[in-house]
Amino acid sequence: MSRADLSAPQGRGELRDRPQTARTRRTTFRATLLRNELLTTFRRWRTLALLAVLAAVPVLVGIAVKIETSDGSSAGPGGGGGPAFISQITNNGLFLVFTALAATLPFFLPMAIGVVAGDAIAGEANSGTLRYLLVAPAGRSRLLLTKYATVVIFCLAATLVVAVSALTVGALLFPLGDLTTISGTQISFAEGLVRALLIALAVAASLIGVAALGLFVSTMTGSGIAAMATTVGLLITVQILDQIPQLHALQPYFFSHYWLSFADLMREPVYWDDLTKNLGLQALYAGVFGSAAWARFTAKDITA
Repeated sequence: MSRADLSAPQGRGELRDRPQTARTRRTTFRATLLRNELLTTFRRWRTLALLAVLAAVPVLVGIAVKIETSDGSSAGPGGGGGPAFISQITNNGLFLVFTALAATLPFFLPMAIGVVAGDAIAGEANSGTLRYLLVAPAGRSRLLLTKYATVVIFCLAATLVVAVSALTVGALLFPLGDLTTISGTQISFAEGLVRALLIALAVAASLIGVAALGLFVSTMTGSGIAAMATTVGLLITVQILDQIPQLHALQPYFFSHYWLSFADLMREPVYWDDLTKNLGLQALYAGVFGSAAWARFTAKDITA
């Protein structure tokens, strides 16, 4: 066999390998870009401080309940849903997970998400690193998607920090065992842990609309502080409007309206109606404000 015959298949093999190699490089670049964004976000002192505050909330709630019930009295109001889970903590420490999530969801969790999302683009522009990021072969769309993925991952991380902190404090200060659901039925502790995980995931999913809103605001300004303040201000405004009876016709469209529907996961059987509405509403906000952020960012003149 001649040398030409030996080299011909190798040439064809190299041509076949080139598209696969290009795809592999693109996949590796995306993974590297996301990893770098995650490392940058979670190494910031501001991010660590936000997570520390979130972890401290269940500790404070657990200690307050322990002190209040030290004389044998009950804690909090009666009932079963939302913050009223606090009345069940003394019977089962796992209820501290549900109470902590209900306590942090209206303000602390969305505020943390608003700070991280608001700083995603505006913070880079303010520090002068955004232009250099776009010089790399990332592309604006890919960079924006990576930023949003980072904020969504932070949503999950922040929620899990609250849940794990609450579970730890609940186990240390209160007894653990079978749970009584809102419907009055008994479920095992193992099933209660599964419900707690599902509730944490539902709470994290409730924040993806806020993440998209914050990212959109972040593309509108070159000041990270202004973007964070605007996002947090919008969060507070929407939740105030959600409490005004005269706006009842509009309230089902506010992103915060169904946030506490996660309590329905503690019913037997689970009541899915409001949970489904919440997930659909968050997906709508993510689609609308994510598209608006993309349209703004891809057309924006980057000077910093």
